[in-house]
Amino acid sequence: MTRVYSLSEIEAVLPNIDIVKEIGDGFVAYSEGKVDVPPVGELLFPENAGEMHIKYGAIRGDDVFVVKVATGFFHNPRIGLPPFGGCMLVFSQKTGMVDCVLLEEGELTNHRTAAAGAVCAQHLAPRGLEYIGIVGSGVQARMQADYLRRVTDCRRLYLWARDANSANKAAEDITAMGFEVVISQSLDQLCKHARLIVTTTPSEHPLLTAEMIRPGTHITAMGSDTPDKNEIAPDVLAMADVVVSDSLKQSHSRGEVFQARRAKSIADDKPLELGSVIADPTTGRCSADQITFVDLTGVGVQDIAIAKAVVNELR
Repeated sequence: MTRVYSLSEIEAVLPNIDIVKEIGDGFVAYSEGKVDVPPVGELLFPENAGEMHIKYGAIRGDDVFVVKVATGFFHNPRIGLPPFGGCMLVFSQKTGMVDCVLLEEGELTNHRTAAAGAVCAQHLAPRGLEYIGIVGSGVQARMQADYLRRVTDCRRLYLWARDANSANKAAEDITAMGFEVVISQSLDQLCKHARLIVTTTPSEHPLLTAEMIRPGTHITAMGSDTPDKNEIAPDVLAMADVVVSDSLKQSHSRGEVFQARRAKSIADDKPLELGSVIADPTTGRCSADQITFVDLTGVGVQDIAIAKAVVNELR
């Protein structure tokens, strides 16, 4: 019998799961070729600042496979609705029957995305951070800060956002997590102080450029999950010592690596895949002065990993 789990049931078990480890292990399995992840399906609704993604896949030899439908309608807060929605369907690999439905309303997508940012920091950020930089003021800005607490001791943070009111609200929420937050007046100021920078916006025009980035900086860009989005100027990737993508396959159709390739700013063989860097740290950051960069476009294996972990706890 198919079980349907509500958001409240799902949220109740999340504290029992080491989501950062689950997501990191998922990336490794993906880079080892153990995961089948077809191309992303998507519908865009620009008139409503909306988008819908379908991400799905299977770990070979596993008991289940997962189909995730996620929506982002960014004007929803104006009418009192959350910007994110969606659900995950967990099927049996043996029979094709629906094992359970996770009515997660976008929450698991948010957690697996934030956990991916923590994985990147864990494996590529420099040591001895004085400041973290967060670009953006939405849900993911808050969640990235929350998850970075799990992998770094740094509790001082610069935050930049276009809208001052949104920046103030995000700063209040992040301060409540135990951070000392400075609202940055410019992106250059943020980049001057922070050596771990996470960009979390849906921008279609580059926000960070090469002249802003100091030696020893790590950048995780997680906003560009469609072909039109672009948070980071291609010259940043050209300058970076290490460029990493969560999925080399997806980097040919979306994300910052896609934009840099289109601008002919990087060679096709420069990007590495995140799972391979996790498995072999010698391919990642090798010195304190290196500039490292990760492009997170969102991969179906993240949804498989978090859905499996949640279902195991719910049963």
